[in-house]
Amino acid sequence: MNLFPQSRPSSFSDRPLLTDDTKVIAAKLTFFHYAALAIFVFLITGFWELQVVKESIYAEAAERNRIKSRPILAPRGKILDRDGRVIVDNHSSFSLLLSRENLKDDHLKNIAEGLNLDLTELTQRLARYKKRPRYEPIIIKDELTAGDISFVEAHRNQETFPEMELIHTQRRLYPRDGLAAHVIGYVGEISEPELDQPEFIKYKQGDVIGKDGIEKQYNEMLMGTDGQRRVLVDNMGNERQVLENKEAKPGQPLQLTLDLDLQAVAELSMEGRRGAVVALDPRSGEVLAMVSRPAFDPNAFAGRIPTKLWNTIIQDPDKPLLNRAVQAQLAPGSTFKPIMALAGLETGAITEGFSASCSGAANWYGRPFKCHQRGGHGHVELHKALAQSCDVYFYALGNKMGIDTIAQYAEMVGLGQKTGVDIPHEASGLVPSTKWKMRAYRQKWFAGETISVSIGQGALIVTPIQLASAIGGMATGGVWQKPHLVRRRGTESPARRAELNLDNVNQVVYGMYGVVNEGGTGVRARLAGVEVCGKTGTAQLASNDFLKTAAGKSMKDTAWFVGFANKSPEIIVVAMFEAGEHGNLAAPIVRDVIKSYFDKKARMTPPEPAKALAQAMFPRELRR
Repeated sequence: MNLFPQSRPSSFSDRPLLTDDTKVIAAKLTFFHYAALAIFVFLITGFWELQVVKESIYAEAAERNRIKSRPILAPRGKILDRDGRVIVDNHSSFSLLLSRENLKDDHLKNIAEGLNLDLTELTQRLARYKKRPRYEPIIIKDELTAGDISFVEAHRNQETFPEMELIHTQRRLYPRDGLAAHVIGYVGEISEPELDQPEFIKYKQGDVIGKDGIEKQYNEMLMGTDGQRRVLVDNMGNERQVLENKEAKPGQPLQLTLDLDLQAVAELSMEGRRGAVVALDPRSGEVLAMVSRPAFDPNAFAGRIPTKLWNTIIQDPDKPLLNRAVQAQLAPGSTFKPIMALAGLETGAITEGFSASCSGAANWYGRPFKCHQRGGHGHVELHKALAQSCDVYFYALGNKMGIDTIAQYAEMVGLGQKTGVDIPHEASGLVPSTKWKMRAYRQKWFAGETISVSIGQGALIVTPIQLASAIGGMATGGVWQKPHLVRRRGTESPARRAELNLDNVNQVVYGMYGVVNEGGTGVRARLAGVEVCGKTGTAQLASNDFLKTAAGKSMKDTAWFVGFANKSPEIIVVAMFEAGEHGNLAAPIVRDVIKSYFDKKARMTPPEPAKALAQAMFPRELRR
């Protein structure tokens, strides 16, 4: 008996179902085929993008791994005085670059400590560069000391701080003791707000630009074009080969109209004082000297000024950054009286019989107005009124002319408007009028206010450079040249002119001659051999009522003096001495500057025998 009979299915459908395993295997094979195809397509696409589409991008990235590019900073142009003497130069120094490609955050603390840097400021500085490409290095310290250089050399290898690198730079070297600081200005790193302005579109983070003064006004000329040094380095960062060395193009030199000799005298005269001195050649508008005190040291700004030092400077109550020569706006006091006198003569308000009786005070519109001379000046006509600075005379003259006539002539000589001198942040001053008060205060002008303006008080305010330009143009017969600090190169601006009666001008100049040479208020400006004409001014900072209060008692008057040499002036000087109290104390400042000018002129002029010898030795055509 067959215990295990073979059974054969009667048909194909009766076979055991093995198709489930087969389907699984088939599915896996299909998935593998498609996955392999997808991976193949992905690799082919990647290789295509890498080798063809983005070949230049990846090639550049690879190139940067072995080629380093470092800037060669262009030195700024030198600044010279009118005689070609160097005022601002450059000096060699080293700065430290930090390569952000190799930068490790845990290195920052040690780098900051080794270089005496504030870690917080360093971190903030790096944060400002986040949007810049990482291959761009960042300068973190200028003017490295010998100790700084030793630290860098000892630690900039691949094992410690490979992100550090020294570069040679040319940094600004300014005169000591703040000489001409407000004229020259200073340089500094471009700020975030400046980078957002259209005028700075060509600059980038880290660039050093002119921030104030001539440095700012003529930044485009003074700033050169940086060069570039490209070198081949190994995987340790060591330089193996110089691939390119594009030299920097230095900035252009700039010659000023300043005379260093006059500038030094003016600076010394203001030592320990607050105020300003401006010396002009009214025939050309050239600024011969410009001083503002207290001053600051521009060398502190030459690199990147520490935040603490910057805050100390800007919080100084004496405002050392304020250029008082073009920004201080103060009442001119009696230095305004020559302009009043000219206006009176030109309008006919001063006639041959016009005079005043000064007893020391006069009543106008129900209130007394005092004269600076307590006992009075007695009978006063124009010449004496100018020489002795009689307030009562000019009260009467101002009342006769009215505020709008006064404003017309004040604006004619250039007050109440910028002179246009080529230096930033010039103030415009203010000349009051009926329209001005209505526009500013929605009030009418009161006649009593004219009395104060008549002696350079009230709402009238001027800057020292305005006063120098105004009196200089008036004394030359009504020609106002635009003041400027840079020697012009055939681009002179046309002068402003006014049709003045020269007899009237001469009367005013004669009165100013009396101020200095006829026992007037400015006798301290007198010089032997030089006919100095001038006018003192003492200007209050507030009303008489306020000056009587506790707060007002500490406010001392501003002392002014404006003077020029000879009736056809070639130099005019204005001195403004804050808290000087009396104008006659500002007169010696002007005298010293004028004396320096003529002393130098005498040294530069050949003596008469030499002139005669030259005329005898050389033909006429060679002496032209």
